[in-house]
Amino acid sequence: MNDIDEIDRRILSALQRDAGQSLETLGAQVGLSRNACWRRIRALEEASILTGRIATVDAARLGLGLQVFMQIRTSAHAPDWLRKFSEATRAMPEIQGVYRMSGDLDYLIRARVADMAGYDALYQRLIARVPLSDVSASFVMEEIKETTALPL
Repeated sequence: MNDIDEIDRRILSALQRDAGQSLETLGAQVGLSRNACWRRIRALEEASILTGRIATVDAARLGLGLQVFMQIRTSAHAPDWLRKFSEATRAMPEIQGVYRMSGDLDYLIRARVADMAGYDALYQRLIARVPLSDVSASFVMEEIKETTALPL
């Protein structure tokens, strides 16, 4: 299923814009019947190309107006440390993404918090759960582009 066709691409593009639209509306956009759209979506899900359907939420309206990128360096690279780090970061709902990086940086964390006090609380909880060599943070001043949509 890795070889998707143009109709699958149009379905995926439309779902990335609005996953809540009806099958009738989606079918009209891509030129298929409701049932044909449903079969295509099921096939994309079964092939793990379409992995979920979500709603996007305005973080600032929910009191989570500060986005932070935490740059993590560690001197520990043992499997036990990585397991603890993974468990700790997965358990913290403020953390939206954790990435193992190449180069000088070991890990990059993307998180959403209410304010600087919220960041400090997150930082304190993280360092209490797993030893880190260095943590620095960059705070987003303006979001110019934020999307989950892939270029199809």
